[in-house]
Amino acid sequence: MLFHSAYGLRPAVLEAAERLRAAGHRVWTPDLYEGRTSETVEEGMAIKDEIGRDELLRRAIAATAPHSDGGVVYAGFSLGGSLAQTIALNDAKARGLLLLHGTADIADETAVDDLPTQLHVADPDPFEPHDWLTAWYLRMGRAGADVEVFRYPGAGHLYTDPGLPDHDAEAAEATWRVALGFLDELG
Repeated sequence: MLFHSAYGLRPAVLEAAERLRAAGHRVWTPDLYEGRTSETVEEGMAIKDEIGRDELLRRAIAATAPHSDGGVVYAGFSLGGSLAQTIALNDAKARGLLLLHGTADIADETAVDDLPTQLHVADPDPFEPHDWLTAWYLRMGRAGADVEVFRYPGAGHLYTDPGLPDHDAEAAEATWRVALGFLDELG
């Protein structure tokens, strides 16, 4: 399950899904904004705020429900990563968690059983500062996740999206190479 960023279901998300499918994975890309996309992060955040995080989470869970019997690998870009993390940490059948550019807070009582987790993030990233990522990593470990973090110096926040100024082709290719290996290991 691959969730889009605050920009909405942009071509880069669909291209990422095609890349994953070409590697043999089944991928769903729900449109949590119901057809809306944005040209700027500010517009995207306005759409996110208008819909509300609880409603976005409800939509994400509803999109996942038909596919969750065999265990889902949850993935997402930025905002989508935070939604993926929230769902994965509450799905006992989750097979893995692939976070691209974003994380979410973790409730103290959260407990998972060795959930394979991979985070790919720019370094530095204004939305994922070092102190936040350090605390996030420690809390994920305490929750029972098996976490790997990959940082990409000099890349912009959404560096995997070729349609945005943040794009960094070298960092994006490195991310996809590592992420595909991670997904292959999960089966």
